[in-house]
Amino acid sequence: MRKIVFQAAVFFLWCAAAGAAPADIGLISPSRLMGEAGRWAILDARPPRLWRAGHIPGSWNFYWEELTRTDSRGVPYRPLEAGELAARLGAMGIDEDTPVAVYGDADRSWGGEGWVIWVLASMGHRAPLRLVDGGVSAWRAAGGELTTAAPAAGLEKSYTVRPRVELDISTEELEEGLENFSVVDTRSTFEWLRGAVPGAAHISWKRFFSGRHRRPLDAAALRALLRSGGVDLSRPVVYYCAGGVRSAWAWLVHTLAGLPPARNYEGGYEAWKRRQPGR
Repeated sequence: MRKIVFQAAVFFLWCAAAGAAPADIGLISPSRLMGEAGRWAILDARPPRLWRAGHIPGSWNFYWEELTRTDSRGVPYRPLEAGELAARLGAMGIDEDTPVAVYGDADRSWGGEGWVIWVLASMGHRAPLRLVDGGVSAWRAAGGELTTAAPAAGLEKSYTVRPRVELDISTEELEEGLENFSVVDTRSTFEWLRGAVPGAAHISWKRFFSGRHRRPLDAAALRALLRSGGVDLSRPVVYYCAGGVRSAWAWLVHTLAGLPPARNYEGGYEAWKRRQPGR
């Protein structure tokens, strides 16, 4: 009976997420960003050393490795508390009603641009969130300049968090309803062979982008990729990696493709392997 109730709850939450007002997530071309530079707050999701070497003018560095921590159970890569992230964004002049464009280079940022957009969406960001299509390499190819100058400090804002819990999933919920989800492991083959969530399909996160600018797959290509991996799209899809960063890139590509709402298992395999079954 408990199992039936849980399955019904999963289905209800999935339907509710599908019917909820989605975050305004999309792509923006480098040329459009150049023409609308004053409208967008820009976040650079690459490692700080790459940002210091040259970044899109006006962009702030917002790299996942500096915005995560190890929690009390020893699980690494957990995002900082929402209040702390909100304070950092506010200090950059960003609140929940500020349009934000995010860029990286997919590979060297480990898909961190996806993580930034997922974090903002999960905090309840209300204004448009845009991924710069092709990242910094496409920006340069379009004639965009890079600078080493820090962005000018603007008016500090107060970021109000409105959590979107349906974008994440806890270890307990995943374990209890495992058969109700289509789970996708986005880690490397080496990591996968050392242990995985039971029943998960394995599709490396690097297969979710293509081309020299590492652009996200379009809807047709993504559907084909998921189908080839045996992913059942009639069930809610959950992406995971070691700690929610690479899987957030897969989640973003899924979201951009307009597929039914997916979830990013932020705790990832690091949380899964520390679970206490039956508790």
